[in-house]
Amino acid sequence: MNEPVASETYNAQIRRLAELTARVSAQRAEAHTWYAQQVAAAERAVAEAIEQVRQAEAEVAEASRLVERVDGEVTHLWTQLRARLGMGARRLGDPPGPVRGAAGDPVPLLRAVRQLLERTGAPGELPGSVNPLLVACGIGGALVAYALGVGARALAAGSSGDLAVGLPVLALVVTLLGPVIGLAPARLLADRRHAVLTPRPMILVAASGLVTTLLLLTVTYTR
Repeated sequence: MNEPVASETYNAQIRRLAELTARVSAQRAEAHTWYAQQVAAAERAVAEAIEQVRQAEAEVAEASRLVERVDGEVTHLWTQLRARLGMGARRLGDPPGPVRGAAGDPVPLLRAVRQLLERTGAPGELPGSVNPLLVACGIGGALVAYALGVGARALAAGSSGDLAVGLPVLALVVTLLGPVIGLAPARLLADRRHAVLTPRPMILVAASGLVTTLLLLTVTYTR
């Protein structure tokens, strides 16, 4: 221990002790203040982190909704494109997925694609220049149906029992379906030309098939 200074009086020691006590108290108060400041700063940091997490969760939710919206719009536009292409749509496959590294808002891009599809317009009607092909479809369908009917009647001629009775009826039914059989190749023709099979070409096919069927039946039953 340090030896006491002989010149110091009791009062001087008391004053020194008081000074030391005040200094310790000041340092303790400073430490408490620093601690309170650190706690407050930590609480602010935690509050800011919680707010950032909340904002991030909101952004993630908004991004998820945007992804669902974009996926739905892409599927819808892809379906419209397939409808525009008709038979050629088989080569398209499934709708394209997201591109890695792509940036920007996809909504304007989808709007541009939608406007492009709208400008291309819905499939139109078949032009009058294909009327001979439509007539050929009607005639061809009637001929196919008539040939099937002739085959059924020939088979009935060599049969007996129920077949001999039912096959001629079936042959007549198949022959009468001739006017509408030609609609199948007419539909393929319309798809290839990116058009809709409207009532006009359907009537033309059915009328040519009906006339052909009536002529064939007339020739058959007037022999």
